[in-house]
Amino acid sequence: MSQIIVLSGNNSSEREVSLRSGAAVAAALRANGHDVTVIDPAQDFLAQKEVVQSADVVFPALHGAGGEDGEIQKILESWDVAYVGSNSVASSLCFDKYRYKQLVQGQGIVVPRGELVDQAGFVQSGLSKQPFVLKPFDSGSSVDTIIVRNVSEFDNSKIAELFMRHPRMLLEELIEGDEITVGILGNRVLPVVEIIPPAFGEFDYENKYNGMTQELCPAQNINTDIQKAAQKIALEVHVLCGCRDLSRTDFIIANDQPYLLETNTIPGLTEQSLFPKAAATAGLPMTEAMEQLVQLALARATNTKRVIKSAF
Repeated sequence: MSQIIVLSGNNSSEREVSLRSGAAVAAALRANGHDVTVIDPAQDFLAQKEVVQSADVVFPALHGAGGEDGEIQKILESWDVAYVGSNSVASSLCFDKYRYKQLVQGQGIVVPRGELVDQAGFVQSGLSKQPFVLKPFDSGSSVDTIIVRNVSEFDNSKIAELFMRHPRMLLEELIEGDEITVGILGNRVLPVVEIIPPAFGEFDYENKYNGMTQELCPAQNINTDIQKAAQKIALEVHVLCGCRDLSRTDFIIANDQPYLLETNTIPGLTEQSLFPKAAATAGLPMTEAMEQLVQLALARATNTKRVIKSAF
């Protein structure tokens, strides 16, 4: 049995999802016999240094700014605490969708055309004159993401509202196709999840969590060779970005071509989330998947101690 601290909540726009992820992770680890404490970093996290350092492992179940952007990871690293998930450098890279996009595109991986724009840049961009996606470059769960198929009928007042909350946003061409996602657990590629939004709807924040979206795992309508290609890319990107333990990479499939969208270093871990669904399909129920993640972090901590000891 290990002493584990699960971090969930915080102050990002994805707080509610994070609380649900944290509750699901804590329940799974308690079922495995671990001594689990849940801490909300929004409650004066720095003052809890000694408590956090007393744990064998910290499990960040945090989404959005302050959780996936590398900031909490920097603190844990400075406290010499073993934790689940990608380090601060990889977390920061994947959280910045534009910087991430430049890196993977430089490796020849196909992505939608995109630009980082302010409101004036949006108006001037040729991408805003055709069907487009506009989203924050530094958040997740589809918060404040809009998809515009008919530019002439779109209410531009919504754009002004978005840029009031996000001075710069990622503007991308809209790729019409099938949505899939691929999880990585350790070095294992999980089965593809096919995402089917509700009729006349999108896979947006609301439809992710209201039960209206179909999530098929294993995928049923995607060619097997295309699934394998997406899985190969997901693992390559996981390694390229320096991710560890877990990630989930999203794609759009159009004309048999996987278009890479983004990689999440702390994917949702709620009962409705895609990563646990894929793990379960691979024969890893929530309790076993979460246990594997904890054991990966414990192994790193043990190896670090061995290296330090051998240096003296």
